[in-house]
Amino acid sequence: MNTDIHRLLDDAFAGVDMTPDARDLKEEVRANLMARAAELESAGTAPAAAARRAIEELGPIAHLLDDAPASGVRTANPATPSIAELHTRNKVRPKPGFVVRTTLLSLVAAGALTLATLAALDVIDGGASAVFVAGLAAAVTLGVITGDSLRQETTTNHALPTGRAVGYGAATFALVSALAAFGAFAVDTEAVALAIAGGALLLASIGLFSWLGATQTNRHKAWVRTDLRVLTRFETDEAAAARFGIYSGVIWIAGIGAAIGLAIAFAWWWALVVLGVCIVITMLILATMLFGSAKPNN
Repeated sequence: MNTDIHRLLDDAFAGVDMTPDARDLKEEVRANLMARAAELESAGTAPAAAARRAIEELGPIAHLLDDAPASGVRTANPATPSIAELHTRNKVRPKPGFVVRTTLLSLVAAGALTLATLAALDVIDGGASAVFVAGLAAAVTLGVITGDSLRQETTTNHALPTGRAVGYGAATFALVSALAAFGAFAVDTEAVALAIAGGALLLASIGLFSWLGATQTNRHKAWVRTDLRVLTRFETDEAAAARFGIYSGVIWIAGIGAAIGLAIAFAWWWALVVLGVCIVITMLILATMLFGSAKPNN
């Protein structure tokens, strides 16, 4: 049995005057939600995610109450609640474990960045190797913090799906690792491999961030979507979002390969040229996909 349904349903009915008719409606909705959640779980959705999706598909409870005026169901406050009232009603407290993890990992990241800086300034021994290793340690911790943070439910948003949260964490790791590689290369300019690795990581980070951002769907809670709802073309045309993801993947895979090849054959700064070209092409495709006219379906 999916126990998350009961908690989410109680939250949805918060503020409703629980008359006998309202209780009957709530139990009817509960049965429908349990059936829908079971259907989603059988399709491979995690129980918590299935419960949230079933509640989202239900829509605002006020709409159900309005659809049955003859039943005598009424809300405790007939006036539409303000954004501030909804914000307070749906407040989510941070989980203690998340706060502790984030604090400890932030301290580790700060220490690693401090060591990398001291090594780069030659205050401590280690040279380029120390800069790169300390930078990688900072990249790992910052990537974990990013992914873990996006997995937390907030007052406004539902938790990001695990796969996408990991994707943002990986993109953060690649970005910070690229900076570490470039910093180590600045300390030892003969370590061309570090510059190549930094360029490849930077390209991978930008490509992954671009894809994640362009394919992000609305994950606002129902009470937010009721008041604030702006649809993008990627939400109304899933095929456009899929095409952009495929095009971006091809561009950045080819770009990373070209950057590595040119850096080895000629000079490392050719990787930056390829980076610039990939960014321009990606932005042009993004603009075309978002703002270009959609083709009618045949």
